[in-house]
Amino acid sequence: MPKSTVSKLQQALAKAILSPVYLLTGEDLFRKQEIIKKITAVVQPDDFNIYSSSADKADLSEALALANTAPVFSNRRLVILTGIEKLRKDPKEAVIRYLQNPLDTTVFILTHDDSKKFKTEKTLSAVAAEHGELVNFDELKREDLATWVRERLKENGLTGEFEAVETLCEAVGGDLNALSQEIEKLALYTADRENKNISKSDVLAGVGFSKEENPFDLSNAVQYLNKNKAMALADKLLDSGEEPVGVLGKISYPIQKMARIKRMSNAGMAPAEITRAAGLMFWETALVNNARNFPSEDIFLKTLDRIIETDKAFKTSTVADPKTAIKGILMTFFSGR
Repeated sequence: MPKSTVSKLQQALAKAILSPVYLLTGEDLFRKQEIIKKITAVVQPDDFNIYSSSADKADLSEALALANTAPVFSNRRLVILTGIEKLRKDPKEAVIRYLQNPLDTTVFILTHDDSKKFKTEKTLSAVAAEHGELVNFDELKREDLATWVRERLKENGLTGEFEAVETLCEAVGGDLNALSQEIEKLALYTADRENKNISKSDVLAGVGFSKEENPFDLSNAVQYLNKNKAMALADKLLDSGEEPVGVLGKISYPIQKMARIKRMSNAGMAPAEITRAAGLMFWETALVNNARNFPSEDIFLKTLDRIIETDKAFKTSTVADPKTAIKGILMTFFSGR
């Protein structure tokens, strides 16, 4: 059986179609756990017909013996082993031998959570694909992450404005568990409201910011080269009591992103290629198109050196004046403007 996709797997489960083997790879643990729950719901095992454990803590002999045993007063047995990348060579080979001839009445779910290590798992990969379903769950980025958020909002009876989805993705990042929790909070926030369309203000309120605040103002000022606003916002945040390391993060993240874009732009890559290679969200194409106005690579290097030095100084409490250190980074970045 060829390598499958998340979409095809979901469609099969919706029709209660099961495979004897599922090997779920990639580092998106949240979506893996959701798929495992869906498979479990289709199998509907009772306590006598389910075995679930992380691979490094499992009694592997018991797990494989159960996988090779017909279910008790049921149509199917379910065996789940998570994190099989932690298995040593001999136990892993025992698992592979089972996968080469799996029992039809057993649904055997395996997860492999180390993408780099999985590239060397040629035999495991081939056997799982031949006798079951091999499905990759990479962490969602850019358009895929935004699509997931919209679908999750819909599942909760909500819709989201473009800016609301953008803000939610930027505020929380690619942590789907955290995003799911924030969407559930938004559902509660709008429970008594007839209008279920989520706005940017709703998102900011949900993650703990007032309508007047925007947690991305400083980062936006940096990446859109607004020197005066960036200086003023850095002052404001530090004067209001925000931790210097937090302010540093709001500065360093966009600068690192811009440095990657600048390097790829100088190498002659097309905007679409840069957006994909830099892992940017789809709404950041304007930033790519503005790369010609970014500081030189030499300035980026000097700025990144200062960021590294300042970060070390903050973590070792050797900074005499955090505000001077932060503004020094901005002065280096905006030099010549």
